[in-house]
Amino acid sequence: MISTELATKLRDAGLVWNPADGDQFRIEAPELAGDVFTVSTMTIEAHDFPTGTILGFNGTTEWALDSIAIEDALWLPREDQLRTLLRSTFRALRRTGDGDGYEVEVELLGEPRVFADPEPAEAYGRALLALIELAHR
Repeated sequence: MISTELATKLRDAGLVWNPADGDQFRIEAPELAGDVFTVSTMTIEAHDFPTGTILGFNGTTEWALDSIAIEDALWLPREDQLRTLLRSTFRALRRTGDGDGYEVEVELLGEPRVFADPEPAEAYGRALLALIELAHR
């Protein structure tokens, strides 16, 4: 799972979330800062309305929360989702030379770029952030 900091940067850069079963998210409220939730047909479902998407809690949670607007949730994309979002720019995932981390290589504007981190999902996320920022120039 990527860090909250990187997930926030991706959202602020323009990454759009279309909730699906298995997606993880945080609710942006101080009292819930440490909790991670998972979209699931049985417990938390995404409901699309003309006014926006609402995440509905189906009464199985320990506290009384009926629903929240998607704008109040922070998506934490998985490694496979981040790799898919890189599309044709993705070139490789490999261990770093010292074996303590991972490098994601992408091709941006015809040039190879490498993003390294101890966690592969975080490296994918950094590469995706660069791609989104490049697209919004």
